[in-house]
Amino acid sequence: MRALLPALVVLGACAQTPPADRVPSATSAPRASATAAPVRPGIDVFLSDIPERLRGKRVGLITNHSAIDSRGTAAIDLIANHPQLRLVALLAPEHGIRGTVAAGEKIQDETDPRTGVPIYSLYKAEDRGPTEEMLKDVDALVYDLQEVGGRTWTYVSTMALSMQAAVRKGIPFVVLDRPNPIGGVIVEGALLDPKFKSFVGMYPIPARHGMTVGELAMLFNQQHGIGADLIVVRAENWRRSQWFDETGLPWVNPSPNLRSLAALQSYPGSVYFEGTNISEGRGTDRPFEQIGASWLKAPEVAHAMNEMRLPGIRFDAVTLAVEPTAAKFKGQTIPGIRFAITDREAYRPVRTALLLIDEIRRQHPRDFAWTGSIDRLTGSDKARLAIEAGRLPALLAEWDREAAEFARSRTPFLLYR
Repeated sequence: MRALLPALVVLGACAQTPPADRVPSATSAPRASATAAPVRPGIDVFLSDIPERLRGKRVGLITNHSAIDSRGTAAIDLIANHPQLRLVALLAPEHGIRGTVAAGEKIQDETDPRTGVPIYSLYKAEDRGPTEEMLKDVDALVYDLQEVGGRTWTYVSTMALSMQAAVRKGIPFVVLDRPNPIGGVIVEGALLDPKFKSFVGMYPIPARHGMTVGELAMLFNQQHGIGADLIVVRAENWRRSQWFDETGLPWVNPSPNLRSLAALQSYPGSVYFEGTNISEGRGTDRPFEQIGASWLKAPEVAHAMNEMRLPGIRFDAVTLAVEPTAAKFKGQTIPGIRFAITDREAYRPVRTALLLIDEIRRQHPRDFAWTGSIDRLTGSDKARLAIEAGRLPALLAEWDREAAEFARSRTPFLLYR
């Protein structure tokens, strides 16, 4: 790691942050406030007063359909039509510029029909970051993508790789910040072991980090030696305790299989089912909110899980109709278990998912199997080995300590109360 003190500009007033490991004692219902100022994402703040050093610059915009302002207008159109900016390149992450491409599917370059600007797919580049050719006409890189709160979300890796490309090119990197939709208080899960670094986890942060993309950019830039000329444009009026449905901002599905805030609440843990032969709900009406398998004894497993009385969650045995295009159990009707969240402040999706995997494996020793991605998704081989050795509770206690330490250590990079 290079010992650097990178350039950093944060646009918007910074507020002192309370202890980051505090978990508010609230129910799962949204907290409404008649006097609270409306939340404004970074795109609103940025375009209301373009920094002088960026005026007239040729901009490369890393974005997709999830980047909209507080009125629902696409960031692409807003930047393309701004008199002080010149949009010359669009760079799309996984799922493409419109967010409709299936996970893992490669995307070809094209031209945006509305603006005439070339669209480059970062998901087909060799290292999935911008190439020299993509940035040949770019004076500044601007990043505006919706975070979902889980380490395995590939847009965060796209941001880190793009920051590195900006350093090589010698141009500023601008992050238009957005609220973390599942809040900025709760931190859960182990830190990634660097030996298991991949596109679903590049740096040692927890499975649920409780940070915004702007805060993560600052942490990556300083702690991991990227050294970008970084400008973070803060969202206005967002509080760490706020969930997305408390911001007043319009909802857009961040990807084809994350279709609700409930899905995002479970995603930091339910994504682990991708590393098993159990369906994570892709191809059903509620991906990442439910799991299933043709051999699953759903009522028995749900009963055992409910007997654990895990906070904030109930397990319902259901039947899942799987689409013919799904990767697992395609075209079948299978037994399943749905995550029914009863208190989102108390619910811990990482712990819950691993305990559920452990229980399913215990009840189905001949049917259950891991797949090759489980260690990358959990950030190490520890979860798999602990479940196989019957010592998951001890590992979860260790992870709780790691998460609490990260919650304290991240404090210098937090921009919101």
